[in-house]
Amino acid sequence: MKILQPPGWATPKGYANGVAARGTLVFVGGQIGWNAQQQFETEDFIAQVEQTLRNVAAVLKEAGAGPEHMVRMTWYVTSRDEYLRRLPELGAAYRAVMGRNFPAMTCVEVSALMEARAQVEIEVTAVVPDAG
Repeated sequence: MKILQPPGWATPKGYANGVAARGTLVFVGGQIGWNAQQQFETEDFIAQVEQTLRNVAAVLKEAGAGPEHMVRMTWYVTSRDEYLRRLPELGAAYRAVMGRNFPAMTCVEVSALMEARAQVEIEVTAVVPDAG
């Protein structure tokens, strides 16, 4: 993979402007902050983010991929204010699950998610490099 950073652009924090990669594409459908039995264990935003990221990592693992193979993430959050207010905690939760792997990322606020208790939904595209 190659991180795409145009000359003279400020380095983004917590994401990449773009990523070029070659290999097997892995598409992770939107994951939310419930456990493997589809039950929410918390109403806390950061705890839901961490569970959501663990869910993403579990799906990646099924494809023989890991966080280091992510090239794109899209986050849907129900509260922009909560996201921004708790950014330091969010960053720590992210690094605890995904390490220092920062793909191209988009984050948008939505009025609601399909599961009423969900506060975040994340979808991922990953690329597992071809052998050789």
